[in-house]
Amino acid sequence: MSEDNITRLHVDGKEIILIGTAHVSRQSAEQVKEVIERERPDSVCIELDEQRFQSVMDSNKWKETDIFKVIKDKKATLLLMNLAISSFQNRMAKQFDIKPGQEMIQGIESAKETGAEIVLADRNIQITFSRIWHNLGFMGKAQLLNGVIFSIFSKDTISEEELENMKKQDTLNAVLAEFTASFPKLKTPLIDERDQYLAQKIKEAPGDKVVAVLGAAHVPGITKEIYKEQDLAALSEVPPKSIVPKIIGWTLPILIVALIIVTFFVNPTAGFDQALSWILWTGSMAAIGAAVALAHPLAIVSAFIAAPITALHPILASGWVSGLVQAFVRRPTIADFETLSEDVFTIKGFWKNKVTRVLLVVVLTNLFGSLGTFIGGADVIRLFFNNF
Repeated sequence: MSEDNITRLHVDGKEIILIGTAHVSRQSAEQVKEVIERERPDSVCIELDEQRFQSVMDSNKWKETDIFKVIKDKKATLLLMNLAISSFQNRMAKQFDIKPGQEMIQGIESAKETGAEIVLADRNIQITFSRIWHNLGFMGKAQLLNGVIFSIFSKDTISEEELENMKKQDTLNAVLAEFTASFPKLKTPLIDERDQYLAQKIKEAPGDKVVAVLGAAHVPGITKEIYKEQDLAALSEVPPKSIVPKIIGWTLPILIVALIIVTFFVNPTAGFDQALSWILWTGSMAAIGAAVALAHPLAIVSAFIAAPITALHPILASGWVSGLVQAFVRRPTIADFETLSEDVFTIKGFWKNKVTRVLLVVVLTNLFGSLGTFIGGADVIRLFFNNF
């Protein structure tokens, strides 16, 4: 088989063979099998973390998800993004009649057959998302969520030429490509840091001969970074939360309540108008977000009722309330988890499946509710100055 997409390196007395793959290419999977069987390495490094490894090896893993725990642990957005990215990969895999992540599965199977040690070499995906999230402001987060969830469905099919271009990217890179252009800071946690992490894990793999199965996008970076010592602990740190959002989160509610109270003492009618404006803007926008997610009427009402209160408490969110109500009223069944991998192919499927519907209710209620908080707060301030 051709040596295309194969890079051979010698580092610290080790022979390291990098296989640059496309994540939905049958040819890539065949090449992985051929190289491992021919080279018989001591270790095979796979571009997966433990979480994605479990998902790839056990397609029924979704059935174990506790949707209530996901909401309570504030992981609805992360799970929704994971599902969106999976749908992008699954859609391509279905078109080209190959199992998603087949080259990674093949690497694992071939490693077992040849007695090589398997090394899961990629950084935990939650850490990567946390570091990406840390680099975005509010509007950037809203744009990223919107793009990840919706733009991946912009085409029904992918051409062979586009598939070949995919060999220059991995799945995360492909989905977020346009955002690395809009937000250059994303390139560091998404690509550069993972190159460094992968390079160190590959270099530390046991034995004198190591084969690494990677998305081709990482090969150039790894080839450069593997000769340096990388600090895996530093690369695995979850960024500390900035104190600024916390200060704003507490200052804004205190300011809103103070302005309404002061206005009530000076002009009770104006104070009532302020309170009404706050309730209507925050409640209505949160309810609109829930409605856009096609939430159950009770979830929409709960979003409206909760938003004026949760908006005054930075630790609470109206989306969690509406999401929990949605999950309680229309509890996802085992059948929903069984069809999840198929339903995430399309926007219709995302809205139809009860699992993703709950996640959409949480995320969209929070997004629209945040907008309502800013508009309602601005209107409260406007009414205050109009009366003084």
